[in-house]
Amino acid sequence: MKLVSWNVNGLRACVTKGFMDYFAAADADIFCLQETKLQAGQIELELGEAYHAYWNYAEKKGYSGTAVFTKAEPLSVRYGMEEDYEPEGRMLTLEFESFYLVNVYTPNAKRDLARLDYRLEWEDRFRSYLVELDAKKPVIVCGDLNVAHEEIDLKHPKPNMGNSGFTPEERGRMTTLLEAGFVDSFRHFYPDRADVYSWWSYMPKVRERNVGWRIDYFLVSARLASALTDAQIHCEVMGSDHCPVVLELMDQALTDQALADQSAAAQ
Repeated sequence: MKLVSWNVNGLRACVTKGFMDYFAAADADIFCLQETKLQAGQIELELGEAYHAYWNYAEKKGYSGTAVFTKAEPLSVRYGMEEDYEPEGRMLTLEFESFYLVNVYTPNAKRDLARLDYRLEWEDRFRSYLVELDAKKPVIVCGDLNVAHEEIDLKHPKPNMGNSGFTPEERGRMTTLLEAGFVDSFRHFYPDRADVYSWWSYMPKVRERNVGWRIDYFLVSARLASALTDAQIHCEVMGSDHCPVVLELMDQALTDQALADQSAAAQ
């Protein structure tokens, strides 16, 4: 099974920069988007009959938004966390037979950290939500989590200490989430790989010099680690200030783990 996640920073703009070429070449089983920045009816994508499409639009026009395109039809879809509603369109949860897929665009703390308190409160609710799902069946989380977890995850960690996306509080919340039973799939395979990023500022020459941050992730329930076969960051793909991240895992191993969970719960 192949999953792709990409913060497109405006899908309508990204489509003019090669989005559909990458989408077709990726041929993912599940393709997740963040920051679609559009409303219902503002775009028509030729996804083909193979895909079911689900959208969560922000109330504010041209802002936030998430989408999931999946070959397998989900058992259920939730828009938001506790309630089936999210005014900023930041989350979609798709339930499948053997796992939950959570596509998320985590709120930014803002440059002046004006939204840091909200961000941290949101993180606590999000962690509780994932743990609740994980108690039922394995979880795959993907999206723009708006945090570089460790110093290896950004080009210049020292001058960015305390900046939005690299505050001790945000990094600490990521640590707490992983300790709650989740695995950072990229670091699972490449614990020491440096200079691999998923976001670059639009400032001149920044991407050319690879002065970036790794803030886009695939996290999985820890018991799925043995099912993973690869995690990739497609840094060469343009069209957004972010690039796609990819997760590959074995279908049968995923199914076997879900069955084992069900059996354990029944005992």
